[in-house]
Amino acid sequence: MNKADIGVIGMEVMGKNLALNMESKGYTVAVFNRTGEKTKAFVEGPARGKKFLPAYQLQDFVAALKVPRKIMLMVKEGAPVDNFIDQLLPLLSPGDLIIDGGNSFFKDTMRRHEALAARNILFIGTGVSGGEEGALKGPSMMPGGQKEAYQLVEDIFAAISAKAYDGSPCVAYIGPHGAGHFVKMTHNGIEYGDMELIGEVAWFFKNAFHLSAGEVAEIMAQWNQPDDLLRSYLIEITADSMKQKHQEKPSEFLVDKVADITRMKGTGTWTVQSALELLVPIPTIAAAVFAREMSQDKDLRLKMARHLSLPATRFKGERKELVELAHDALYIAKISSYAQGMALLQAASNHYGFSLKLGEIARIWRAGCIIRAQFLDEISQAYAEKPDLPNLLAAPRFASFVSGNLNKLARFISVAHQAGVPALAMSASYDYIVQLASPIMVSAQVAALQRDYFGAHGYFKIGGPDNPAVATDSTGKVREFHTEWMVPGRPEKEITK
Repeated sequence: MNKADIGVIGMEVMGKNLALNMESKGYTVAVFNRTGEKTKAFVEGPARGKKFLPAYQLQDFVAALKVPRKIMLMVKEGAPVDNFIDQLLPLLSPGDLIIDGGNSFFKDTMRRHEALAARNILFIGTGVSGGEEGALKGPSMMPGGQKEAYQLVEDIFAAISAKAYDGSPCVAYIGPHGAGHFVKMTHNGIEYGDMELIGEVAWFFKNAFHLSAGEVAEIMAQWNQPDDLLRSYLIEITADSMKQKHQEKPSEFLVDKVADITRMKGTGTWTVQSALELLVPIPTIAAAVFAREMSQDKDLRLKMARHLSLPATRFKGERKELVELAHDALYIAKISSYAQGMALLQAASNHYGFSLKLGEIARIWRAGCIIRAQFLDEISQAYAEKPDLPNLLAAPRFASFVSGNLNKLARFISVAHQAGVPALAMSASYDYIVQLASPIMVSAQVAALQRDYFGAHGYFKIGGPDNPAVATDSTGKVREFHTEWMVPGRPEKEITK
């Protein structure tokens, strides 16, 4: 009996297209879906006449696979993944491999990895980015698990993944247990930030200069030209979608008729939650999540619009000046947002033992995924030149541009506010840079005294030339102090622990 090289469970859009992608690269693929009707529709439709082995019982699906068996789950995250794993386990043998290709929470992936390893079953949590088209034509793939597990599917993943302009596949072994899904989660968080930044620029153009959606689309199309700093997939599809006319009223643009409600599936929220746990500031991504949450409260916004008046000052300069200002402001904001995402990846790598290679991650994001952009080449090169960068913004290629043009982002935010445009993500990107480059954060000094005043929480002092961050004693131990605020003379004492 002919056996399949790999099996795919889940015949929704992503599963079907990944299976078609695999078959197109010369692999025989077994397919299964919880409801047999979808499997039947697939094999009698797009899979007709191709190298697929359909199965309608799970045991038949497993039996159709070459040993060691390689099974890719393309089902909804959470309970469905656990349910399929539980059903598969009695049918598998030591050394078989389960791949979770959905958007699972990385801690669930770590839990599943440990449980399956105890049963001698290999497991890979694989982030797959690129949507429906990417799954079919080549996604960016972020597999994390045992190295030997990845080696079982390395050739298949390399074949089906997107290829960058230099021909390199947009897939690489990310790291152990939950590394792949953590990187995919962070990718999605950066994606949230990117989308919000672009959306704020479009709002800026419409309010500050009264441009039509078509005119905004023209500007975005110009920004997607070869060698432009902003060239990216998201800029490309923004330009293409904003010029789309409304079918019922061809004189109007579709975007002007679309309800201003942005839904989300949770990966952006997970990114922010993870950043809070790891004590890593990612304000641009957080602002993007909050903006989506605000968009969903449409009824409240309609009510509040009757109570509050907003400024509506039109931009007084030339259109060319406005476009150049927005262009450079957006580029700086994107650098800031990506720096935040990379900082989160580094912190997670240290905390969870992922051993992430940030330059390699940027490299596999260059094609196939949603945040693919020209300047990911620059990010990859920056880490290749200096893998231990303290922050992406320290790379000379970015530090120089940001230092020389940061005032443009500040001016963009000012003009946006005068025009009644909220710039949550743009402002967060600017403030992140300013805080990051501030040797003294006065707000933190004030907060430290406030905490000591009301709660006797203590405070540190600025150190000397040998340790300018905080004062230490002769052994290198950080010195902590408390002021007796309610005692006459307010004596200060050193806290010993």
